[in-house]
Amino acid sequence: MDINFFKTTRILDGGMGQELLARGMKPKGTLWSANALLDHNYHKLLLDTHKDFVKAGAEIIVTATFTTRRKRLRDNNVEDKFEYLNKKAGEIAMSVKKEFPNIFVAGGLPPQDLTYEPDYRDEKSIIDNLNEQAKLLNPYIDFFYFDVWSSIKEFKCGIKAIREFNKPYLVGIHISEGNHLPSGEKISDIKNLIDEKLLGIILSCISPENYEINLEELKNLNVPFGFKVNAFIKTNPKPNYTGAFKASKTGNPNEFLGVREDLTPEKMSEFAKKFKDDGATILGGCCETRPSHIKAFASLK
Repeated sequence: MDINFFKTTRILDGGMGQELLARGMKPKGTLWSANALLDHNYHKLLLDTHKDFVKAGAEIIVTATFTTRRKRLRDNNVEDKFEYLNKKAGEIAMSVKKEFPNIFVAGGLPPQDLTYEPDYRDEKSIIDNLNEQAKLLNPYIDFFYFDVWSSIKEFKCGIKAIREFNKPYLVGIHISEGNHLPSGEKISDIKNLIDEKLLGIILSCISPENYEINLEELKNLNVPFGFKVNAFIKTNPKPNYTGAFKASKTGNPNEFLGVREDLTPEKMSEFAKKFKDDGATILGGCCETRPSHIKAFASLK
């Protein structure tokens, strides 16, 4: 894959987990999107959702692997399905590419511990977890995507974890609020990690307004940059995302994070145009962004 791919405007897909729920997938514990892989009755739903994002204009789809990390599977008593679920996500994404050969498949590597929180474990444990998931996804993907990570340590570990596969990677930094990662670090702290395999850096699962207040620091990294913006009301549940998820009545994150009614495709497109005019070349959506949002982004190319 051309390392300069994201130097021109590219369209990423939208929020897979929330879209699956909106289309009728029943939640199962805290498995979220992984349930579409675990239950074969949802395989076609997942396939069709990938395709609908592509039809809307997405040039990149991300494997549905955000909740196929060992910890989340262990929490739901299906850790024995770790290999199957990650491979199945890769297979389904690859089948989309066979139908739409011009797209690229990003291997989504999620945070290996909690969501929206830094991983406080030792580096070896993080690297080992990331490496075994990356190894399963590697045959099916064009590049790796560090999906919604919350600390510089995790990015350092991720780069080491995928080194053997000799593939480029896209960094997805999460900021719940303000201008610091959940770890307390700043975006600029990632500068010392940048190497020749970096495709770009985006802020992921972040509100458009919060993206805007971090725009200048992101631009100052002097690499391709952009976003996967969400339409949640908040991304800092208490005591933490997993705890709130377990306590929810519906098993849908929008129960405790809320959904913004104002972020229509037209409104989100206004934000995207403003960010594109400021230099962003990587345009995509995260939770609660649908194919209609991606279609609006694609119209900006």
